[in-house]
Amino acid sequence: MKYVFNKTMNKICLAEYYEIYIFYLQRSPRVEGMDRYSFPEPEELAVLLDLELRDTGEPQGKLLKRVKDVAKYSIKTSHPRFFNQLFAGVDYHSMAGRFLTEALNTNLYTYEIAPVFVLVEAEVLRGMHRLVGWTEGDGIFCPGGSISNMYAMNLARYQLFPEIKSRGLWGLPRLTIFTSAESHYSVKKGAALLGIGTDHVILVKVDDGGRMIPEDLEEKIKLAKSEGSVPFLVSCTSGTTVKGAFDPLDHIANLCEKYMLWMHVDAAWGGSVLFSSKHRHLMKGVDRANSVAWNPHKMLVAGLQCSALLLRDTTNLLKRCHSASATYLFQQDKFYDVNLDTGDKSVQCSRKVDCLKLWLMWKAVGSAGLEARVDKAFIHPEFVNVCFWYIPPSLRGKEENADYQEQLSKVAPLIKERMMKEGTMMVGYQPQENRVNFFRVVAFSPLISQKDMDFFLNEIERLGKNM
Repeated sequence: MKYVFNKTMNKICLAEYYEIYIFYLQRSPRVEGMDRYSFPEPEELAVLLDLELRDTGEPQGKLLKRVKDVAKYSIKTSHPRFFNQLFAGVDYHSMAGRFLTEALNTNLYTYEIAPVFVLVEAEVLRGMHRLVGWTEGDGIFCPGGSISNMYAMNLARYQLFPEIKSRGLWGLPRLTIFTSAESHYSVKKGAALLGIGTDHVILVKVDDGGRMIPEDLEEKIKLAKSEGSVPFLVSCTSGTTVKGAFDPLDHIANLCEKYMLWMHVDAAWGGSVLFSSKHRHLMKGVDRANSVAWNPHKMLVAGLQCSALLLRDTTNLLKRCHSASATYLFQQDKFYDVNLDTGDKSVQCSRKVDCLKLWLMWKAVGSAGLEARVDKAFIHPEFVNVCFWYIPPSLRGKEENADYQEQLSKVAPLIKERMMKEGTMMVGYQPQENRVNFFRVVAFSPLISQKDMDFFLNEIERLGKNM
């Protein structure tokens, strides 16, 4: 990292950029004076960063200040008190892989320009297939779990109606997708993007734990068929966004086989339980799925972005569905095995290398190390999502008041505003169905200590006690 790029950019020293990044990455609340982040208003932040682009360049000193300011005013998602999203923490092996792929700046579509990464991606996908329970299959790294889910929808539709690739939607029957009421919003987005329509995404009831109810699924499949629709896909969830619920995959697989539907498992959040001999039972039946979406950048802390779509298919469906056979890239008379040119499996042309960070981390700590990471994060009763209300002293004992729910709904947003402005930590909140705003804390970063969790609870109390 001590290489200096002398030809352009006013002789900017990459080593200085790197050292600035590492300094802010390692900011710890246990270091005096570094435990708070000032959250500026947008107008103030724009002035602080001096965002305007000008005709003339700036000297190195000013540019280094720009870099420091970008780091200073950005949210430190690697901080142990960042509980806000389903990604957090940092793995330094993975981070090294991220630096390396950015420096090498290649495109993962042909073996000739990315020989190392084509082979790395294939090996990582094989490892993930084995964890699912497949001895063979296909797959690709995608730019996020939402895209993986959309790929699965597109593949399921193409398998049923291959003529759609050339003829489009004209003449197709009304198609129907089934997913749980607590599934990720990307299912509806995918239906909109693919021309299926959000009205044809049928939401299946869930139990008190947020798991899809198979009996309701079957009733809705029968109803859709009776109304002239063509059911073609069930999108299950392993690790829902809010509650962290796992749908009963074996039961759903029975129905998918009975009605000949594509079974997709959105395991973007929960897929990493497959590393754990203690917890992989939560995904019992996943080997019966047609496709699985899995984001190692979440619980495994592989770093954004690292998302894979895994397929049980061995008929080259992925390539048949998405290929355009561009002759300037995918010449069939190359001197090597052209099956190594994986770019035609993707709807993208340019595709970043997202596999190396996971491969390097996996090589460093092994499957046993990743299993330990998953096991450490788990809490009773089932996963790592913890949802709760904080009841301030002013509302305690007033549950029967007519305006209780309305007043309770204001608590989480106000505490969130206070914690953001004081810069002490971050945790998310949301309403859900008939439940007013509640907190959702996800604590899985390897950097989190008992002290951080104690701080979290005490800080919620401190920020909310005078409401």
